[in-house]
Amino acid sequence: MLHAVLPIPWWRLLTVGLSLVLLLVLGRALDLRIGRLSLVSSLRGTAQLIAVGYFLGALLSVRRFELVVATFLVMLGVAARAAVDRLRHRLPGLTLFASLALATGTVLGVVFMTAVVVQPSPWWDPQYVIPFAGMLLGNAMNGASLAGERFQEELKSRKGEVEARLSLGLSGPESVHPLLQRALRASLIPTLNSFAVAGVVQLPGMMTGQILSGVAPLIAVEYQILIFFLLMTSTAMSTLVFLLMLRSRYLTRAHQLRVELLR
Repeated sequence: MLHAVLPIPWWRLLTVGLSLVLLLVLGRALDLRIGRLSLVSSLRGTAQLIAVGYFLGALLSVRRFELVVATFLVMLGVAARAAVDRLRHRLPGLTLFASLALATGTVLGVVFMTAVVVQPSPWWDPQYVIPFAGMLLGNAMNGASLAGERFQEELKSRKGEVEARLSLGLSGPESVHPLLQRALRASLIPTLNSFAVAGVVQLPGMMTGQILSGVAPLIAVEYQILIFFLLMTSTAMSTLVFLLMLRSRYLTRAHQLRVELLR
């Protein structure tokens, strides 16, 4: 028999800070130099989650379409900025590229979820749209940043190979296609690996949360299967669009490699 999730008093929740103390001690003992990063990440993440908790409580009670759109745009902007910040080589316009790419995969996934599979009423119900959009955005952000960094490094280290293909008469896209292919594949591996061991090695976060909240395990499994398939496709779409845009910055219309951008 399933029971409602047990609330956690704030004073008891604060005891999880002991895990941070353990991490700080471990980092100090092994000279990992992660003390400041651990503190900042913990404080920042905690503050953000508390703020989001209050905001989502208000959003779910108001249920306004324009607020749902505004929330998604804020999430999109933060995700795009974070994806670009992880790249070693910054280029003008990359944040816009990342925004368009992440929006492409995420919107496709959310629309499919609302129009075909779950069909909430209204279709933009924030109880479904915001959590799904957040999961898709987060995964697509990691995929795009990983693929972008891999593509830039491959392009820099294999510049000679690309120029050789260009000199043989291949077009710009053809010359860098092997690099783009490897970058896209590398970005999808974490998601595919997670799906491959789901339920055996680990219980995914969404499924665990639903079970804790009292949802029947089989219903939680249905939603988790849905999110996994959407994660794969939306991440692939967002990453591919981002790589194609990134590729366009490194190639001229005359199919020449812009070597100056690799320095």
